[in-house]
Amino acid sequence: VQLQASGGGLVQAGGSLRLSCAAPGRTFSSYVMGWFRQAPGKEREFVAAIRSDGGRTIYADSVKGRFTISRDNAKNTVYLQMNSLKPEDTAVYYCAIRYGAVLTDNPDLYDSWGRGTQVTVSS
Repeated sequence: VQLQASGGGLVQAGGSLRLSCAAPGRTFSSYVMGWFRQAPGKEREFVAAIRSDGGRTIYADSVKGRFTISRDNAKNTVYLQMNSLKPEDTAVYYCAIRYGAVLTDNPDLYDSWGRGTQVTVSS
């Protein structure tokens, strides 16, 4: 599955951005989708994931209460609404698909990755 993240940009601290990830293919609705990020010099880290039907989500502690993951299976798209952004949220954000039903924050368990989108939060 080819994934393409978009919606990144430069925003001031306290601002908002909404990332999108399109995943063409009729099987999108069957799988878990996740968002990860990687800051310069750091390892890729989990941000959020959503179950295939959108009925359950999980978040990294660092983004709980600020970020919201959602999906529109009719549009084969997953979203990440990011509010109250902080400079430490600066990173390249990636979406990923897991060919399974169980939510996980382990990037090794995701099967396909898209190109990232840069998010830069200025102080």
